[in-house]
Amino acid sequence: MSIKIEKKITGYTVVKPEDKVAATPAAGAPKEPRQAEVIQMHESVERPETLVGSTFKIKSPLFEHALYVTINDIVLNAGTPHEQRRPFEIFINSKNMDHFQWIVALTRILSAGFRKGGDVTVILEELKAVVDHRGGFFKAGGVYMPSIVAEIGTVVEQHMKNIGLIHDPEMDEATRQLVAEKRKAYEAAGAKKASAPTAAGAAELGDAAESSGFPKGATLCQKCNTQALVLMDGCQTCLNCGYSKCG
Repeated sequence: MSIKIEKKITGYTVVKPEDKVAATPAAGAPKEPRQAEVIQMHESVERPETLVGSTFKIKSPLFEHALYVTINDIVLNAGTPHEQRRPFEIFINSKNMDHFQWIVALTRILSAGFRKGGDVTVILEELKAVVDHRGGFFKAGGVYMPSIVAEIGTVVEQHMKNIGLIHDPEMDEATRQLVAEKRKAYEAAGAKKASAPTAAGAAELGDAAESSGFPKGATLCQKCNTQALVLMDGCQTCLNCGYSKCG
């Protein structure tokens, strides 16, 4: 049987008999399982009609009114083993309009970084390292914030932890036990020095313990930014993360 070619030939390939045999699957051979098409985050991913997210409230002494930070996530590969939530956009709202320009600029830059894909966690350290020339402030729990931008970075970090994008480095059992022993010893030593405190002094100590959860007089730890660094046996030791200047 002949076939008439009416178009111009642009290329050809010689098919050998063994090629046909190799291309034909053997009878009874298992078929290769279909691989799921994994969608990665990139600029071409279109925004869905509905996004899931969280809103955080930031109340800082540097601002007259509170800031409300909303982070919306996109769900990639929904319903598959590769399902993952990733930040897609961020909004910051407040009654205070004094800093409107830099707030809008920050939200647009962060949202563009989220949609770009890749490792979005690299922006956290940059945000948390911003220092306000007027000075920082302490949050509840004794955590020091060098600026309002640093607290926004902390909020973004907390959101990424909530959705499982990043994880806290777990303290090993030996370090956790050592910190508990040092804290117990420090509190026992403090109790001996103040064996007969006045009623006002006792109330003050109770308020300090309730606000931060760490002994009164603790200083700022440079590793975890928590006011939990105490002097024990001639060595500065953090009762929150276990950091010690003596190693």
